[in-house]
This record gives sequence, structure tokens and C-alpha cells, in this order.
Amino acid sequence: MKIGFVGASGLMGHGMAKNLLARGHTLALTVHRKRETVADLLAAGATESPDGASLAAGSEMVFVCVTGSPQVEAVLGGQQGLLAGARAGLIIVDCSTSEPDSTARLRQRCAAQGVVFVDAPLSRTPVEAEAGRLNVMVGAEPEVMAKLEPVLRCFAENVFHMGPPGSGHVIKLLNNFIAQAVCTATAEAFAVGQRAGVDVKKLVELVSLGPVNCGLFQAMAKTLDGQMDALKFELDNARKDVRYYTHLAEGLDCPSVMGEAVHQSLALASALGHGRKFVPSLVEAQEQLTGAKLVPR
Repeated sequence: MKIGFVGASGLMGHGMAKNLLARGHTLALTVHRKRETVADLLAAGATESPDGASLAAGSEMVFVCVTGSPQVEAVLGGQQGLLAGARAGLIIVDCSTSEPDSTARLRQRCAAQGVVFVDAPLSRTPVEAEAGRLNVMVGAEPEVMAKLEPVLRCFAENVFHMGPPGSGHVIKLLNNFIAQAVCTATAEAFAVGQRAGVDVKKLVELVSLGPVNCGLFQAMAKTLDGQMDALKFELDNARKDVRYYTHLAEGLDCPSVMGEAVHQSLALASALGHGRKFVPSLVEAQEQLTGAKLVPR
């Protein structure tokens, strides 16, 4: 297929684009920053489009992998946005973590031009993106899913059809809320344990052999050995995702006591200067708040 890609310079987008190209698709990119990170894609045969309108005009399917809803809206809108050059029949696939309300508005706007807008957010890490082993959760009608799945499997090990349009972004927010609840709770427990005078590594030993154990806990535990990048996900992005989750709950008139607590934990860590770091720096924020000594320096 003739595939366009917005966001190939990002940590997740690069691996996705690389695998699409490696599996025989014709790939065109827009490059707005970090040109050095897409040099290998261009050398391997990808072409560069000057703007979104040109990218859409020459593509059968366009992937968008950016930070969140404001960025997705900007990519689609404007005189040089995707919709300015889109022809009827184009499929736009949003792999960002976006707000469901924004996704619904964009879907309606696209449909008015005969364009299909699909929510297909991702899980796992940039390592799996490069290896072609991401998880993708798709909200789409069955006939659209049938067209999309073979392309998604170029960079995904597991492709989940979550239900009708919009379902993918909802389930992504639920997933990320649970994930950040684990991370924020772990950081807090480490601080309280250290202040109580126990060896927190003994807690890690216990949890590692019980039902509480998971990959996220192990990533947070590595901070006790000084490794702060075992989970390569920016803390400010995590904060944004949980904010989207609390907005979703609020719009449904559902109480979100845990969601608000997790969001405020992330917001506090960001306010303390850790927003541009990875999520494990929640442990550093707890050190500042409590006086605990956790990360070896």
C-alpha cells in the first residue's frame, strides 16, 4: 500500500515506520523535527512530503503517532493538514493516546469528506516498536478492521479489535490508568518503607514471588539500583493520559477517586521538576517529598 506516516521521528513511530517499510509498503513521511532520527528511513527508501496535505493526497492510509489530541487535531486541520489533501476512501489511523471526545469529533469531520478515521492506540515500549511486537487496540467497524489488520501486523504482535469506533481510545485510557496506579503506588510504598526503617529491597523480593508482581513493578524496583530508564515513558505523557482518563470518567458522571489521586501524584512529580524524565522518577519525587533515600547516588 501507499502509506503516509506522521510522527516517525518519535520513539514509537520510528519502529512502526521502519517495519512498514521493511515489509514492502511504499512509505512517505512528514518531518518536522529530529531529522536525524528518520535519516535511516529515508535512506531505506521512504520519501519526504512537505506537509500533511501532500502526504494525504498521495496515500491510501495515513498513520498518526503523536503526543495527544491537540497534536492530532493540528495534524488533521489547517490549510496544510491531512484533511486539506485527503481524498474519499483514505483511512487515517490515530495511534496516539487521545481523548475519546476529540476522537469522535474528528471521526465526524473525516466522514463528511468520505475519509475513515480509526482509533488504534498502542501499548508496550519503543523496544517492541523496533522489533515489530507492539500491542494495538483498535476501534473500528468490522469491514474497516479487515482492511487494517494486515497492515497493523507489520509492526504489531497482537492486534485487538476492541469494538466499534472509539473503543480503542477508551480501553487505552483504562489500561494507562491502571499502569500509572501501579507506578505511583510503588513509588509511595518505597518511600514509606524506607522512612519506616525497613530494607525496601526485601519488599521487592516478596512482591517478585507473589500475585502483586508485574513488569511495571519490576521497572520501578530498578530505581533502587539507580536505573531510572527501565520504563521509557515520559512522566508528563503519563500525566496527560491519566488526565484524559479522569475527563472520561467525569463526562460519564463516574466517580474517579483513584484516578484523581494518581493524576495528582503525577502532577506533583511534574511540578517538582521531573516531568521530562521517565515515569520511574516518581521515586525521586517521593524522595523530595518525604526525605527518604532510595536512589543510590
